[in-house]
Order: sequence, then structure tokens, then C-alpha cells
Amino acid sequence: MIRLTNITKTFNAAGHRKVVLDDLNVVFPTGESVGLVGRNGAGKSSLMKIIAGTMEPDHGVVSSDGTISWPVGFAGSFHGELTGAQNVRFIARVYGIDTDELLEFVAQFAELGDHFHMPVRTYSSGMRSRLAFGLSMGVHFDTYLVDESTSVGDAAFREKSRLYFLDRMNNSSAIVVSHGLKLLRQICTSGAVLENGKLVYYDKIADAIAHHEYNMNSSEDEEDDV
Repeated sequence: MIRLTNITKTFNAAGHRKVVLDDLNVVFPTGESVGLVGRNGAGKSSLMKIIAGTMEPDHGVVSSDGTISWPVGFAGSFHGELTGAQNVRFIARVYGIDTDELLEFVAQFAELGDHFHMPVRTYSSGMRSRLAFGLSMGVHFDTYLVDESTSVGDAAFREKSRLYFLDRMNNSSAIVVSHGLKLLRQICTSGAVLENGKLVYYDKIADAIAHHEYNMNSSEDEEDDV
């Protein structure tokens, strides 16, 4: 379970104060895979960072009765001068995981071959993403935060990642951000819509998607009327 209590976040844009998260109070239940939807710029990534603990809200509290992952597939925290294997060893020590087991899992999952033992700064963005997703799946969390990361790699790797993630959801929860509504229907059980700083939670993902599509269609109608 993850509880958001009075979460508020604002940014200054061109001298104006923009409220992206406006006093949010919601509970993401244990055992649910929640699809988080909203238009571009609605604040979905900011909310995910706040839940992950990598961004501070202006005020409010995030509480949980379980462990929460970093954003799955996030490759921005790797040390470029270290090899892929050395980065994995570092994460294993931080989370108290058997180093050899994690190394073996990530090496097989990411399919980097000899590049696994080369500095990460030499990796392409796709290789970084494969390493990051493999590492994310190699560490067990009660709730996984996923932001479009199952789209990395070629078709075969994407399908492998999707199936592995679905298997993980048998024993874990997730909050998933994706513009792929078909993907959300496949992997999510419930949903939440972020619009104008407010978050509405739905027990069924289909209801959240319907709300989001209504918002998007309403925007298009308003533009047509101008």
C-alpha cells in the first residue's frame, strides 16, 4: 500500500506559478497494478519521482508499508566510468542482495555480451536501458514504478520484458505510466487519472482509460471551437 497525504508540487514557469499536484490524497492498494494516465505535462513523471523519493513535494507525505523501486528502466544513475557489471555489484551491496546471483541474472537478461564488462559511458541509450531494466527486474520490490520502460530494445526483448514484468506482478504491485493504452489494459488492474493537478483513482483500468480519453477528446473539441 502506498498512501499520498496532501501532496502538493508547484513549479515556476516563465515567472508564473504552475500547480502540477494539488493537495493529492489517495491510496494505491497492495496487490494492484495501477495505470497512471494524463496528458503530456500533467505531472505524471513528477508524481512518480515523489513516490520514488527522488523529488521532494512542496508539502505532504508519501507513506508505504512495503518497499518501493526506483523508476524501472531508469538509466540516469549509472556511473559512466564503471562497467555494467561493476554498477550491478554496487546496487547489490546497497540493497543487500547476493552479488553473484544478481550479476548472473542481469548478464543473461540484458543480453549485452562482452559490453557488460565495458564502461557504461560506451553504451548506446538502448544498451543502457537494457541494463537498467534487467537490474530493475533483478531486485525484488513490493511495488515497482514503471515509466514507459517496457518499450526498450527490439521486439523480442520487449516481449521478454513484458512477460517477465507480468510474472513479477503475481507477487508485487506496480504504478505504470505509459501512453500505450493497449499496454495498460494488458498489464494493469486499476487506474488513476491526473488532470489539472487532481488525481482520481478507479478500481478498474477501463474506467480510468475512459476518463482519460474523455479528457483528451474534450480538449480537441475546445480547440475546434476556437
